[in-house]
Amino acid sequence: MTANLKNIETVSPFRILATSPGTKARRAVLYTKHGAINTPVFMPVATQATVKALSYEDLENAGAECLLSNTYHLYLRPGTETLEKLGGLHKFMHWNRSILTDSGGFQVFSLAHLRDISEDGVKFRSHHDGSSHLFTPENVIGFESQIGSDIWTCLDICVKNPATHADAAKALKTTQRWAERALKAYFSKVKEQDIHRHRDGSFTVGHSIQFGIVQGSTYADLRAEAAKHLAELPFHGYCIGGLAVGEEKPAMLSSVEHAVEHLPEHKPRYFMGLGTPEDLWECVDRGVDMFDCVWPTRTARNGNIMTSRGRINIKNAEYTLSEEVLDPECDCPTCKIYSKAYLRHLFRANELLSHRLLSIHNVRFLIRQMETIRAAIEKGTFAEEKKTFLEKYMQTRKRH
Repeated sequence: MTANLKNIETVSPFRILATSPGTKARRAVLYTKHGAINTPVFMPVATQATVKALSYEDLENAGAECLLSNTYHLYLRPGTETLEKLGGLHKFMHWNRSILTDSGGFQVFSLAHLRDISEDGVKFRSHHDGSSHLFTPENVIGFESQIGSDIWTCLDICVKNPATHADAAKALKTTQRWAERALKAYFSKVKEQDIHRHRDGSFTVGHSIQFGIVQGSTYADLRAEAAKHLAELPFHGYCIGGLAVGEEKPAMLSSVEHAVEHLPEHKPRYFMGLGTPEDLWECVDRGVDMFDCVWPTRTARNGNIMTSRGRINIKNAEYTLSEEVLDPECDCPTCKIYSKAYLRHLFRANELLSHRLLSIHNVRFLIRQMETIRAAIEKGTFAEEKKTFLEKYMQTRKRH
């Protein structure tokens, strides 16, 4: 099967516009059937067809260009057949921009007590009602097709860090075989000639595109092996998975470097599940183009806010009489109107409006960081602006 797949030529609808001297950062555009995604990009997580507490108007106003949804959760509720009958996920949630779907591999990994992995796939019991289900590399592609997302990912095995080299290698071998099976299923559904490059470098994309997933825990040899294997296969882009799940920061960054080193320059790279601003800057520096994470909305619902001067906790008594906004440098609706005192009151009174207003800010903060990063790469000042941002942002954390 591998030999046959290697004979398939793919066009990746990814256009690099600028690079950064002394770093691997690049400014690019990824085209999907729902339009252009400017990269580096942060994708808010709409796990179950919604970003918690936010409407699609909130997301459009925040500048979101792509959302991430989850095949596992959508398969269970409302069901991928239901989504297909209703015209697909875009129509269902009234979202006209791009959507990437996670295969559900991480969710199955996190439900270790409810699943059983074999060569065929993953048998698991629903965390809702205990019913039994099977995910295979092939049927996951079918589910993503029913969902109608723009970017599909392969079923993979994510191991908990730290993992032994033997366990990580075993999981990787299975993930590699599954990737080849997923590609075969993908090419049974779509035709590559539906991607057309225009003279100006832009693309028209007529179908969903597929990303492979680099696993290998924190072992340099396994990350390199995984990346080399996927680079030989006709994927349109690559995910870096299995990180930010318990390993130390240096190990995470080193693993990214070992993966990126062996991935093609002309295709996008996506770090799955990363969302703190300092990590975004560090990984863009290392050549990553796409990110997603539930962290900005989850932490907002706990009262933790990102600002250009560092993180704050809106629950703190020091904000009781503060008429300042969360971040005077932010252009989100929350920062244009509401004081810290009011937001603290809403949060302490358990008013649901606090979840929405704080989430609007945190999501916009990360999207605005991506806008800043893209502009810095274009200007050739990425390294300097990264240093300035981190010094300012991390200083507050050191004081606390």
